[in-house]
Amino acid sequence: MTSSAVFLGHSTVLLALGGVRVLTDPVLRSRLLFLRRTAAAVAPDHYAAVDAVVLSHLHHDHCDLPSLALLGRDVQLIAPEGAEDFLRRRGFARVVTLRAGRSHTVGQVTVTATPALHDGRREPFGPRAAAVGYLIESGQAAVYFAGDTDLFGAMADLCPELDLALLPVWGWGPNLGPGHLDPERAAAAVALLRPRFTVPVHWGTLFPYGLKPFFGGRLRTPPRAFADAVAARGTPTEVRLLAPGRGMTW
Repeated sequence: MTSSAVFLGHSTVLLALGGVRVLTDPVLRSRLLFLRRTAAAVAPDHYAAVDAVVLSHLHHDHCDLPSLALLGRDVQLIAPEGAEDFLRRRGFARVVTLRAGRSHTVGQVTVTATPALHDGRREPFGPRAAAVGYLIESGQAAVYFAGDTDLFGAMADLCPELDLALLPVWGWGPNLGPGHLDPERAAAAVALLRPRFTVPVHWGTLFPYGLKPFFGGRLRTPPRAFADAVAARGTPTEVRLLAPGRGMTW
């Protein structure tokens, strides 16, 4: 069975595995706090009939409540431990929370939370929930969605036959704070994970108002720097550079 991934911008990817549609960290709006979307708008058919949403942590650019509402209050949410009360109080009825190492099944797909090195607190005064990544597997395909994380050695043990790694290579501004992968560290993650394919995410979609004329290069350079760093290491993984709205199959 063919599997597919469509990059919708920032950390939002639509996966189709084993007949199940999984959406990662949906940000579907043109504006988010002091950030604006610099890529084309997300087409509604890309988030229609989603079977499950995985949320890596509660930061606003990964857990956007209006975007989740577009999917319907009864959408299946899979979130890190500590996020359930926050989501249920906002009207989402189907919430499953996982700590690293625990799994939940949706149809023919198993979703397993993985560790992440990142502060999961919702700023400025929100709850603190864990930050996680996810291993998303059907009988025919395995995808690792890292969420936000720094490099950690246990990546080497996440999955022995990984098809696709969705790895963050930057953030949403001109600078990169702690708990993130930059292009070089993301390339080191590829060497540990050993996937067949990797797609860089978390770059070039959201940018602070007014800063694009001064730091616009940060919208374009991280994924290419990542591809160059993977090639420089001699890693056999194929890097797929997808513009928002573009996808791949395997």
